[in-house]
Amino acid sequence: MLKKCFGLLGRNIHYSFSKGYFTEKFNTENLVGCSYENFDIQDINEFPEMIKINPDLVGLNVTIPYKETVIPFLDELSENAAEIEAVNVIKITNEGKLKGYNSDYYGFKKALEPLLQLHHKKALILGTGGASKGVAFALKELNIQYTFVSRKASENAIGYDQIDAAIFNNYHIIINSTPLGTSPNTAEFPPIPYQFFTQKHIAFDLIYNPAETKFLKKAKEKGAVIKNGLEMLVFQAEKAWEIWNE
Repeated sequence: MLKKCFGLLGRNIHYSFSKGYFTEKFNTENLVGCSYENFDIQDINEFPEMIKINPDLVGLNVTIPYKETVIPFLDELSENAAEIEAVNVIKITNEGKLKGYNSDYYGFKKALEPLLQLHHKKALILGTGGASKGVAFALKELNIQYTFVSRKASENAIGYDQIDAAIFNNYHIIINSTPLGTSPNTAEFPPIPYQFFTQKHIAFDLIYNPAETKFLKKAKEKGAVIKNGLEMLVFQAEKAWEIWNE
């Protein structure tokens, strides 16, 4: 029987959504011979050896902190992944070639779209890591202007200390793409002035565990529409499955 192994590449990923999701999918859909494993490596330079000793591997999801650093190890990138400069899906061909894709942007776009109203024209993206790049790409496709927010202001981002009432009045979508608030560090949250959230705002957190982060709680208290990252994850996982089976 043909064995097909899939997995998640990341660091400290015992909490991962993907393994549980795909294992259940394989059982429910009776996909015999398919398995899903966590590949928890401490350094991206361990990646080639990991590929070599797992000849049954046909597809990988990629999570923090390797969405960008894995790129030099790949043979090819899809058009979207090349533009986004971040990869969260790898397809391994029969010839052993590695091609990188990005399904994060697709998952985020599908999860955000139902919440959008006419006044949602501008977004703040908190964080500038690999996940933020997929978010920015999706916003561009939705014709929503965006600005990155980072600890230090730069050419490409404003600093957290620059966010005030005027900015909140201008930007009605606030997206947390940082890991701040992820379990077990649930007391953490991005340092923004939450008092300026209103009913006109959407607070979207890419985190899914806990279901309601401090960021979402504090925004909800001011009447904002909130959404966590679970639906986005499901959408991007199904897109990954589609890519692996093309």
